Amino acid sequence: MTKKKVLLAEDDITMVSLLTTLLKMEGFQVVALHADEDVPAAVRRESPDVLLMDVHLLHQSGLEILEKIRATEDIRHTRVVMTSGANVREECSNHGANGFLLKPYMPDELITILKKTINAA
Repeated sequence: MTKKKVLLAEDDITMVSLLTTLLKMEGFQVVALHADEDVPAAVRRESPDVLLMDVHLLHQSGLEILEKIRATEDIRHTRVVMTSGANVREECSNHGANGFLLKPYMPDELITILKKTINAA
């Protein structure tokens, strides 16, 4: 069985390390982006099963990135789960997110929403 690929757009280095370890332990292939990397270009290059992206990146807005992805024909159907310490679930949904996790979240919540989002594709 092919491992499902998670593209990780998160600017907290500790969080990237923890998420990478957790997701690999759960059988996912993980590609972590640098804080200010061009996320739509990375989505195009990596073709992930799901993009896990923080709403507030270092010098970028996750919501603006999500808008770009949804407006770009070849990557618009990419599954995206947004995360934030603020409850912006509705705003993320309105921008086209497939799921939302409020930080801090439990590892099992993350795995459940990633699997559910991937399987809904």
